[in-house]
Order: sequence, then C-alpha cells, then structure tokens
Amino acid sequence: MYIIMLGGPGSGKGSVGGRVSEDFNLPHIATGDIFRAELKSETELGKKIKKYMDNGLLVPDEVVIETVESRLSQEDVKNGAILDGFPRTKDQAIALDKFLAEKGKKVDAAIELDVSDEDIVKRIVKRVICSNKSCGESYNTEFKPSKEEGICDKCGSTLIKRADDNEETVMQRLKVYHDTSKELLEYYKDTGVLYTVHPNIYSKTVLEDSVSEVETYLKNK
Repeated sequence: MYIIMLGGPGSGKGSVGGRVSEDFNLPHIATGDIFRAELKSETELGKKIKKYMDNGLLVPDEVVIETVESRLSQEDVKNGAILDGFPRTKDQAIALDKFLAEKGKKVDAAIELDVSDEDIVKRIVKRVICSNKSCGESYNTEFKPSKEEGICDKCGSTLIKRADDNEETVMQRLKVYHDTSKELLEYYKDTGVLYTVHPNIYSKTVLEDSVSEVETYLKNK
C-alpha cells in the first residue's frame, strides 16, 4: 500500500504518517530525510542536490522526482510506503503515478490533514522541541505542554524553539503550500484517492484521534 500524507506545515502529517507507518509496518519516507541521506553519502544525486542548495535555489521537480524514484526502487519499499513531503505538485504526482504503474503499483490513498491557517500558526508559534536529536519529541506550550516546563518528558533533555517557528515565516510557508497544493489536491480528488481528516488541535488526543480515523479508513479500503 502506497500512502501519501498531505497537509500544510504544522498540520501533523509527519506525526500521523509516522504512527501509521509503525502500525502498518510500512517505511515512512520523508523527502527531507532522503535529501540528507543522499548528501551525507555524497552520491551523484546528493551532489546535484547540494549544487542547488549551495546556491540558495529550490531543488527542481526533475531532481526531486529522480531522488524519490531512487528511494522507491529499494527492496524495503516494494510492498508500499508512507510518503511525506512528496509529491508537492501535480507534476510530481503524475510522475509518481507513472513510476508506480511501471511496477504494477499505484497510490492507494492520499490523506489530507486539513487544519485552518489560524490554528496552524497557533500550533507552530507555540511549538517547542527536544534538543536531543535522537529523541526529537515535539510539544506545544498551550495544547501539549511537557510535565516540567522546558524539559522533555521522554528523555529529560532541554526543550528549544526553532528559529523559524515565528508567525511571519509560518505565514510565508502556508502561502507557498496553498499556491502549490491546490492542483495537487484536485488531482487526487479526481483520481478518487483523496481522504480528508479535520484534526481538532485543541484536543489532547488529537494525534490518537487522527491516527485512528486514518487507519480505519485504510483498513476499509
């Protein structure tokens, strides 16, 4: 089963995708992680990516597609994967469908986490994360505070705030998301695989509720 996670920055698609990945025993593939792995391994793809990043340019569609297709050609994803951060555009979605079709596979579901811009801003601006990179637990000072202020519940490390977790940056990221996602959402709606979840970020069980809804939908497909 190949599942696409969609949603604006801070919508929770990474967290929900991660849980579904564990429960369905499917690799969770985030585009950013693939890029970092290619850069670290200094592959030919990694060199291409580095060239664009060093010049402050967006990695173009053809390189992103080539990178993801390379990852999807590996043995551990032959039976499916959770894709997070790809595709971001309709062209990328079409390329993915073509690549999977050549392998006799298809996108089984595109899960959209639909959270209002206002709620996303509240969620991100008040977000703090564990400074221990091997933990990376995320909290929210209003909706999901740690038991001890400034301390991670899981590993006891200090909680920090990302420099780009500010309203101005979030609003810009949301604008980019809306500009690029409109056609993408329409594409998946037209192909009949789009399923939209409306997470209640004010609920203490928002993650569990979203995961439950997504997994119930997937099991009934």
